[in-house]
Amino acid sequence: MGFEDESINRGRREKSRLKVNETFKSFEALKNLTLEVAQGEIYGLLGSNGAGKSTTINILLGFLNPSFGEAFVNGINANSETHKARKNIGYIPENVNLYPYLTGIENLDYFCKLAGKNYNQDKLEEILVECGLDLISTNKKVNTYSKGMRQKVGIAIALAKEANVYLLDEPASGLDPLASTEFSSILKKLSNSGAAILMASHDIFRVRETCNRIGILKNGELVKEMDTASVTTKELESIYIEYMND
Repeated sequence: MGFEDESINRGRREKSRLKVNETFKSFEALKNLTLEVAQGEIYGLLGSNGAGKSTTINILLGFLNPSFGEAFVNGINANSETHKARKNIGYIPENVNLYPYLTGIENLDYFCKLAGKNYNQDKLEEILVECGLDLISTNKKVNTYSKGMRQKVGIAIALAKEANVYLLDEPASGLDPLASTEFSSILKKLSNSGAAILMASHDIFRVRETCNRIGILKNGELVKEMDTASVTTKELESIYIEYMND
C-alpha cells in the first residue's frame, strides 16, 4: 500500500515535507502525499471512505511508518520521535472514548493526569466551559451526554494537555447542525490562538465553512488543493464530484 506523507508545522512556517510510500497487500493507501499545515491554519482533507484520510492521521500519530519520506509535527519526526511528537498533538476521532460513569470534569481530570497535568476543580470547569460545555453539564455523567458534548470534552482534553496541533478524523459525523456549527466555532478559536488543525472529513459543507485551505484526496493521492475563499460551497461540491467521477 503506497502510503503518504504529511507535515504539520505550528511554530514555524518553513516547510517540512512528507513523502510516505509503502506497499501493503498490493494496495496503495497513499501516493507521495506532500502536505503542510501552518500555525493558525485549519486544513480540510476531503475524501471518500478509503481515500487515505485516516492513514494520513495514523502516520502523524506514529501508528504507521512510511516506507520512505518523513512526517513532522512541529519539526519533530513523528515516526522516530513518536512520544515527543505526540505531546504536541490533540487527537479527536469520530467517536471520543470517555468513561461513561464519570462526569465530564472527572474524565478531564483523569486524562490530564495521564498527560502529567494537574488542575484544580475550578480550572477544569473553566477549560470545559471554554470548549463549549455548559457549567451544569460538567458535573453530569458522560453517559448522559450527546455526541456533540463528548466531542467538546475531547477538545478540552487536548487543550488541557497544551496541544498545539489538532488531528481530527470525521469529527462532525453524526452531529446535528447546531452542534456542528458550535464545533466549527471552537476550531476557529483554536486556530486563532495559533493551533495547526488538520480535519479529515467527507462533509463538504462543514469543511467549506470551517477550513482555510482544502485538499481533495482520492485513492491515496492529493489531486487538488485550494484556498477556501476561492470557492463557494456549490463550486467545491462540483469540483469534488468531478474528481470522484474522474
